[in-house]
Order: sequence, then structure tokens, then C-alpha cells
Amino acid sequence: MTALRKVSLLAVFAMTLLGGFVAGAQDQPVHTMMTAAELKWTDGPFPGTQTAVLEGSPKAAGPFTMRLKLPADYKIPPHWHPGDERVTVISGTFNVALGEQFDQTKGKVLPAGSFMLMPAKTKHFAWAKEETVIQINGAGPWALNFVNQADDPRKK
Repeated sequence: MTALRKVSLLAVFAMTLLGGFVAGAQDQPVHTMMTAAELKWTDGPFPGTQTAVLEGSPKAAGPFTMRLKLPADYKIPPHWHPGDERVTVISGTFNVALGEQFDQTKGKVLPAGSFMLMPAKTKHFAWAKEETVIQINGAGPWALNFVNQADDPRKK
């Protein structure tokens, strides 16, 4: 093998290896910074709610971060999710309880700054007495499955 051929093969190998690093880098998260004022709120999954997706997509495979704004006196009927749900209360007060029947006497009060981890398929319900914003971190595709399908506000 000639010296020129060895150098050519080495160059092809190096470019292939470097191309792998560049392709891998493209799979990395994109640097994102935003203030609360820069969030783009859209109509939420239920009447009167709003959502802002901060990263990823709850509809696609992979991690996502989104915020959900609940109006005062809002109730989320008993439901469950296929994946773990991580919730941080950004503002207001979020009330959560476990179970298949809505019963506010069983709830835990989570004021702003609180955190909750709800394992996959755990049946729970929630409510807000004042406007409340929560941040949800999870892995998509995300779903909200109501214990009683007649309670699904999307169908009313």
C-alpha cells in the first residue's frame, strides 16, 4: 500500500469518525433560555386552561417540559398517566389527592415552590382554588386517561 493511499484511508476514517461526532451532537438538546414573559401560552387541553411548552413535545417520544395554567376554582377529575409525572408549583396553590373518586377532604395542599412525583398509572385528581401555574416534566408520548370517561372535560 502506498503512502498516499494510507493517508487517504486515514483521512476517510477521520472524517467518518468526526461525522459521527457531529451527527451525535445534533441529537443533543438545544440551548434554551426564556423568561416567564416570553412563554407562548395557548389554549390548554381543557376549557379555561392554558399551556406553554418549554421543551420537547408531550405528543412525541422523549422528554418534555410544559406549564399548565389553571383558572380559579378549577377541578381535574380522577385520572392517570402512562408515565411518571413530575410537577413543580410555580404560582398559586395546587391541591392533589390519590384515588378514583373526587374527594377534596383527602387532598394535599402544595403551595408555590412545592414538588410532586406521581408514578405512572397512579390514579389521582387535583384542583385549584385560585389561579395556579404548574410545571410538568415527563416523557412523551403523554396521555391523560380519565378513570370515568364521562368526566373528561374534552368531551363536554
